[in-house]
Amino acid sequence: MKDQLNRKLQLQGTPKRIVSLVPSQTELLYDLGLESSIVGITKFCIHPNHFKKSKIIVGGTKEVNFEKINALQPDIILCNKEENTKEMILELEKIAPVHISDIYTIKDCLQLIKMYGELFLKENKATQIIKEISIKETDFKEFIKDKPKMNVAYFIWKNPWMVAAKQTFIDEMLQLNKFENHFGNFERYPEIELKTYSSVNLVLLSSEPFPFKEKHKTEISKFFPNAKIVIVDGESFSWYGSRLLKAFDYFKSLNLSR
Repeated sequence: MKDQLNRKLQLQGTPKRIVSLVPSQTELLYDLGLESSIVGITKFCIHPNHFKKSKIIVGGTKEVNFEKINALQPDIILCNKEENTKEMILELEKIAPVHISDIYTIKDCLQLIKMYGELFLKENKATQIIKEISIKETDFKEFIKDKPKMNVAYFIWKNPWMVAAKQTFIDEMLQLNKFENHFGNFERYPEIELKTYSSVNLVLLSSEPFPFKEKHKTEISKFFPNAKIVIVDGESFSWYGSRLLKAFDYFKSLNLSR
């Protein structure tokens, strides 16, 4: 078995005890029917809601309690190249095999679902989820085909102000919605200077990781004189995995025309 970085994992049979350090992947495991196998999660793994009480929380996505993870005796630890640090992963590999995902596109997402299906002997459920996502994606593309393109800025953080640029899953979701990323000439999540951006038609303030509120719309509006400013569900734009089953319906519900 290899992960999405093409790293080979040495596993002793099918993993029965899983530590997941990525919120969207924890949700995917649940939807694959692996609730009983999940022994450890992060404090940001909020779906499903009852996991906060029924699972051991081992830390966040950037910092974890290695002793607590070791005590759980995991057969495998699930990480992500973007969410988790190299330093963390080096320590985690001393405890158990580490599977790392690397997600930029919906294709990458579907590949990960297939991988998990094979890894945890949930091929049928994984195939079903992949099929449903593919149907919803095709339907959404038809739904949005006549929508005019808009110049968009997608904010993920405040102080410093940070946006989603290219080489991110968020950018893939923006493109899917026929949004032209105003900061698409940058990579990843750059800090930007707030100045007048008169060519931006739409500003999206994400609900996560920074919890943007209504008051922030007023604060930022003076820098985007020609833009509609909207707070959007960050999970729909940044969570891959089975969250896509809900994301396309959410995108349909948005009324973001000028």
